[in-house]
Amino acid sequence: MVLEAGNSTTTSAHALSALSELCQIYWRPLYAFLRKQGYRPEDAQDLTQGFFTHLIETRTYAHADRQKGRFRSFLLGGLKHFISDARDHRRALKRGGGILPENLDENAIAEAEAQIARATKWQADEVYDREWAASLLREALHRLTQESAVAGKAELLSYLTPYLAAAEESAIPYEEMAQQSHRPIATLRSDVARLRARYRAILREEVRSTVAEAAEVDEELRYLCRVLAAA
Repeated sequence: MVLEAGNSTTTSAHALSALSELCQIYWRPLYAFLRKQGYRPEDAQDLTQGFFTHLIETRTYAHADRQKGRFRSFLLGGLKHFISDARDHRRALKRGGGILPENLDENAIAEAEAQIARATKWQADEVYDREWAASLLREALHRLTQESAVAGKAELLSYLTPYLAAAEESAIPYEEMAQQSHRPIATLRSDVARLRARYRAILREEVRSTVAEAAEVDEELRYLCRVLAAA
């Protein structure tokens, strides 16, 4: 998405659409980093939106090199450079300068604030990585939810979502879910296995889109799992 938006032949409207989507997916890690750096909530919101506006206006993303690291590192490095520039800082306080019209979701901000409050022993970079991992999980679940809705299985997924990442099969209360969903236990076991497999496949796709080579996916997944486990 970034590389396509950075193409010199790409229209500004297309770049705006691409970067706006990136903002919706990845604003929370950047916001959490800024909050741990000591910025007030309103300033962190403005800076987060301002940073994505900066990417659009300056086409900084055009210089992103797929061979030089993870997108996770590219965004954080770009943000650090952005907040060190006083002129960009002042412009950022215009809440995206009108380029990104949608405000950040208030409920999501409240959730992020609760996570930040609990991360008393974490450094800003560590909080950023944790929120990055959580953002990938949310995006994977969002895609799975959309797929399930199209397949007419949205209600089924609502029963099974809490158990997609269950460490042990015995942790899943199949009997209880069978009564609620009116589905045989054997069918539910099959449903869980299928949705888990699809969820993991989608998550791999999400991680693959943020690293240079397919061979890096497993390493990145292991790192993000360690970050979440530590949290």
